[in-house]
Amino acid sequence: MFTPHITNKVAIVGLGNVGATLAYALTLSGLATEIVLIDRNVDKAEGEAMDLMHAVPLVRPTRIYAGDYKDIEGAAITVVTAGTAQRPGETRLDLAQRNTDIFKQIIPEIVKFNPNGLILIATNPVDVLTYVSIKISGLPAQRVFGSGTILDTARFRYLLSKRFDVDPRSVHAFIIGEHGDSEVAVWSLANIAGMSLTDYCKTNLIACSDEDLTQIFTQTRDAAYHIIERKGATYYAIGTGLERIIEAVLRDQSTVLSVSSLIDDYYDLQDVCFSLPTVIDRGGIERVLKLKLNEEEKNGLVRSATILKDTIQKLNF
Repeated sequence: MFTPHITNKVAIVGLGNVGATLAYALTLSGLATEIVLIDRNVDKAEGEAMDLMHAVPLVRPTRIYAGDYKDIEGAAITVVTAGTAQRPGETRLDLAQRNTDIFKQIIPEIVKFNPNGLILIATNPVDVLTYVSIKISGLPAQRVFGSGTILDTARFRYLLSKRFDVDPRSVHAFIIGEHGDSEVAVWSLANIAGMSLTDYCKTNLIACSDEDLTQIFTQTRDAAYHIIERKGATYYAIGTGLERIIEAVLRDQSTVLSVSSLIDDYYDLQDVCFSLPTVIDRGGIERVLKLKLNEEEKNGLVRSATILKDTIQKLNF
């Protein structure tokens, strides 16, 4: 029987923009008692650790240091952000083989030194690399999962909140499927205070056309491209999303988050990783919530899964 580590130690592999931002968010949160930073550029990892250590007297006691794979031993969760970044004009799926080759080196090292920990994948294409990591690691699927559409869902909720003039935390809506161009908005289940968006608009005399909703989804789906065009990369929001997933694990919260995991028998879809609302606790994936979708959403999800499976089948791993 699997017994998860009871420590609050977190390891981060890859200290680019996302990894460094996550390390900073974790330091401020006080969630982790120990944070080990690993990067092939040792000087970069050491520099990030030094900078973060100087913040510790101003927040909560945390041991932060640069290390090697052997230092992952005992970590409750290892977050992998290492890999080639998405370039302007590229889709996330364009990165697949390049980052698969990198993961073929990283994942076995993580498992070697910490076979009982969880692995959280953040590198794109996250759904494809989550699948690759499960297969390479040989670990149970509930212990290897990806950040998935946690960021897309946050963007979706934010844009809906702006349109309906409410706190984003009061908007309940999910993006499912691929973290990428084929992602699916679950409009049929989106709600504010238990009211469908259509009912909310009618009750509050808010105009909301199909064109308005389409624009919100387009802005959600394409947000990364616009940010990358302007500043070269996205990292604040995804760093925060990763920190939220880690919180659910370390505090054993059974929180529902839209993460990517290995799907089994959902609308006849299986042996592929994509995002659905998922209960996360100390052991990783406690259960995946299989939403009742309308026909359009179901077709969109099937299309998304097909694109991901086609990409996976072309990879060498």
